[in-house]
Amino acid sequence: MKRSCPLDANIRVMFPLLGQVGYPLESNQARFYLMETHYSLTANEYTWPPKPKAMVDNSGLRLFYTSTLRSQDAGVLSVGMDPNWRHIIPPGQEHVVSEGHCVGECTQRAFPRDGVHIFAVMMRTHQIGRQIKLRQIRHREELLPIAHDRNTDWNYQEYRRLSAPVRVLPGDRLIAECIYDSSARAAITLGGLTTREETCLVLALYYPRQKELTTCHSLPSLPTVINSLGINELVPGSNPVRIASPPELSGMTLETRLISYDWRNNFRSFQYVTRRGSFKPLCWSAKNQPMPGTENLEGFAPNITKSYKLIRSCSFVGSTNVANVIYQNRNRYVTESETSVDLAADDDDDDDDDIDSNNVIEGAARSKVSRSSVTESMGLSGGPATYRPLGAAPNMFAFLLFIIFLYSFRIATV
Repeated sequence: MKRSCPLDANIRVMFPLLGQVGYPLESNQARFYLMETHYSLTANEYTWPPKPKAMVDNSGLRLFYTSTLRSQDAGVLSVGMDPNWRHIIPPGQEHVVSEGHCVGECTQRAFPRDGVHIFAVMMRTHQIGRQIKLRQIRHREELLPIAHDRNTDWNYQEYRRLSAPVRVLPGDRLIAECIYDSSARAAITLGGLTTREETCLVLALYYPRQKELTTCHSLPSLPTVINSLGINELVPGSNPVRIASPPELSGMTLETRLISYDWRNNFRSFQYVTRRGSFKPLCWSAKNQPMPGTENLEGFAPNITKSYKLIRSCSFVGSTNVANVIYQNRNRYVTESETSVDLAADDDDDDDDDIDSNNVIEGAARSKVSRSSVTESMGLSGGPATYRPLGAAPNMFAFLLFIIFLYSFRIATV
């Protein structure tokens, strides 16, 4: 469903209670803004080919606008794990941690000298996400989390204002940290855009708007991925991708390794390698191009020597500790669900590019080997008619892609 509306010149969207900040509605850049709504159906409603069904949509959008221009333009920055099959969540685990890095090299190039101020966030996972935290690292010191949702609900995805804007300086690293509970799943979950896959993203609203950086993600390097699975080397150019070594795995496809891996006994080593191994920083502008100078970056987890300290207590009420008070007021969110939902080496080298061009997922979809619901649930097969997600889901949910988010990512700024 798509709706569009014409705009007048010199208008800005206002953010309530932020009298000096607005999002520019510049008719010289775009004559229309677009709201797009995505729908997802449950397994018992998911048939192929699709059958038309009457549905009622009560979603909507409220804009506050003014012809009185504000002194600051606002922008949107996406921080997190790039949606990709390399984002692997093992099955049968109550606590799986994934981290998406916005490295300091990117904020150093993009942010103004005085930094930017984050004043609202939308934190997003899919069905098995349980917690999301937006961390801030300055040099080797970890500051208070900018935002932390300890009880996420994937049906509730809205921007939420911080009680006070948080300053982020050039060179600061931002980390979107997500915790998943995959204990009800019998097969791995891969990263991706569909609801049967997973994601780890934080969309941050900030001011003043800078024109260099809109997407600041990371992606585990290929060596990190294969090492986390006990693989030493892949067969170059193979499709489907096959394992060359160690000898006991020689000839096995990467897909088979993903399905048959002993996650119960190897989960800890897998988690360590994925969190401490190398990754590819992805720092993109509004023109959907890498920022100059960031194309060949290689990233690793930060070496933090100083962390924030909070006094453990039964309640924050009446606390005289300044850090506790700020932490409580600024960034702790708890999402209450309104519905009961049961949930069942070198970085980015030539070999790295080869495996993406071979496309593990599409290669598996073309295979003539019959696949169980386990294979389908990990997103490695392309036939929607056999998809059987574990557990029930709501009858329907709608993702509202907020106008600000859509415009920021699709319209080039100059």
